[in-house]
Amino acid sequence: MTADTADTADTADTAGVRTAVVTGASSGIGAATARALSAAGYRVVLTARRKDRIEALAAELPHAEAYALDVTDRAAVDAFARSLARFPSVDVLVNNAGGAVGAEPVATGDPADWRTMYEVNVLGVLHMTQALLPALTASGDGTVVVLSSTAGHSTYEGGGGYVAAKHGAHVIAETLRLELCGEPVRVIEVAPGMVKTEEFATTRFRGDAEKAAKVYQGVDAPLTAQDVADTVAWAVTRPPHVNIDLLVVRPRAQASNTKVHRNS
Repeated sequence: MTADTADTADTADTAGVRTAVVTGASSGIGAATARALSAAGYRVVLTARRKDRIEALAAELPHAEAYALDVTDRAAVDAFARSLARFPSVDVLVNNAGGAVGAEPVATGDPADWRTMYEVNVLGVLHMTQALLPALTASGDGTVVVLSSTAGHSTYEGGGGYVAAKHGAHVIAETLRLELCGEPVRVIEVAPGMVKTEEFATTRFRGDAEKAAKVYQGVDAPLTAQDVADTVAWAVTRPPHVNIDLLVVRPRAQASNTKVHRNS
């Protein structure tokens, strides 16, 4: 169902169900995470810019809602946060929305691409976290998840803009954890390495399917969106006193951002 047609009776019937918000839920890791948290018993609120996709996914899941949202639009994010007041609590925020644009070196990178990546990967996390933090704290057992990347922990050629943005997301998680020490909110960072999804590399290379395919060429088993979603769900469902500060997850074939075993 969509947020603007949510049945209040359904909300009342699920008063004891914990609520998780997932950004960037229209595809890839976000969609898989929504499914994983729903399977774990959460009411899931799906957000993304592509309304048709999240509505289709919400229709598959019990007690799920879709809310079209651009996380870089602060006014829209604040309105979304106010709309969640109808739930008994907001318990989990998964900051998944993000992405990479371009693979040019620093010397020739387009500042517009860098700005786009910064706005969604860093400011998007900031907007959502600031807007939902009061409700997460009031829940008495809130969790903020930041989906960063191994790019947020080490550099590689051609990744300057994305690496800078994901370093920013990592720093938000690290700083927030310090600032919330003593509050009933956990801050979890999950940093995936090579994940093969239907859109990430294609978007990065501006629709060039051939270049996108080369990212995974010769790698027997890159991570899947489901692999990462399982990791997020596991971290979120630990006992409340257990905080998974940082979990780096890579395929076995990837030893670092620059060392990957390829069969060909």
